[in-house]
Amino acid sequence: MFFPLMRYYLLVGKNSFIWLGPNPAMLIMDPELIREILSKSNIFQKPPPALTKLLAKGILSYEADKWAKHRRIINPTFHLDKLKHMVPSFHLTTCEMLTKWEKIVSTEISEVDVWPYLQTLTSDAISRTAFGSSYEEGRKIHKLQQELAKIIVKETEASYISAGITDCAAQLVKGDPLKVDVKEPEYLPTVWSMILLSKHFDWQARAREEVLQVFGSNIPDYDKLNQLNVVTMIIQEVLRLYTPKFLMGREVHKETKLGNLSIPSGLQLLLPTILLHHDQEIWGEDAKEFNPERFSEGVNRATKGKFAYFPFSWGPRNCIGRNFAMLEAKMALAMILQQFSFEVSPSYAHVPYSVFTLLPQYGAQLILNKL
Repeated sequence: MFFPLMRYYLLVGKNSFIWLGPNPAMLIMDPELIREILSKSNIFQKPPPALTKLLAKGILSYEADKWAKHRRIINPTFHLDKLKHMVPSFHLTTCEMLTKWEKIVSTEISEVDVWPYLQTLTSDAISRTAFGSSYEEGRKIHKLQQELAKIIVKETEASYISAGITDCAAQLVKGDPLKVDVKEPEYLPTVWSMILLSKHFDWQARAREEVLQVFGSNIPDYDKLNQLNVVTMIIQEVLRLYTPKFLMGREVHKETKLGNLSIPSGLQLLLPTILLHHDQEIWGEDAKEFNPERFSEGVNRATKGKFAYFPFSWGPRNCIGRNFAMLEAKMALAMILQQFSFEVSPSYAHVPYSVFTLLPQYGAQLILNKL
């Protein structure tokens, strides 16, 4: 989705009117205007969720007072004190994944498509932390949500909504198997981190050196995970290059001023995070290159003080699970670096694929070597 958008941007520039079928929209590329939009969630609201409403009713589809109420209820779950107690679950889930890799690699170097394992890592981590001892039931629920999301994406790509969605949803309720060949709509920074580190051995070595210095061969704990500066820089750069929220939409329900622009009622505003994250005016000539060093002095210095980095959105409606995702990514990456070195396989095809978030369309085939 964002690749055509990037080509369009190259043709017409910033803050441009475009058409989404019969509907007018405006592409907003001014960082300060985007800051204003994201900070005023009561004025600039998410468009009607349409297809995503079929996936789940919840905080993502709520607005105004209803959203605020549910956000207050959910916030304590993702408080840092609560996240500390999730670390053992992250560790156990990652251990299970690495044990599977060890069996594959055995005594020789082997090619492994790590993407399916990392998808399972995320769903298992969520299920284990949310459902505790009943985490197998949580996995079933998560799997059903994934299957329904696949159907929604397929219908979206066909550019129309058919009664088939309702029929397929009914199949899910009955427990009937579904066969839909669409990638699962999850985003896990670890997969892109591994792909990029498999191509940049210097950064893989720096990250491993830091992990071994901080943890040795011991189990990573919460406090020491926060001491991983190089690993954090790597994840921040991955989130810049392969941002989960690559395009956000907002709209107004009455005529509204935005900077010196007058936004008519009903106009959809497109906020292309991916374009700002690759803007050479902000990031320099190496904007498309993997260079975690740019975050060595923090995000503000990296962006030259501009509002140009918001991988988990920003403002009142920023992603509530951002700390959960960062903690899981640090834990997984630290444990992988402790036990394996890896390089990209000749069979790997680098095709970022947009399905709600950016995924590796044809998997992530890496050559693993047990340390």
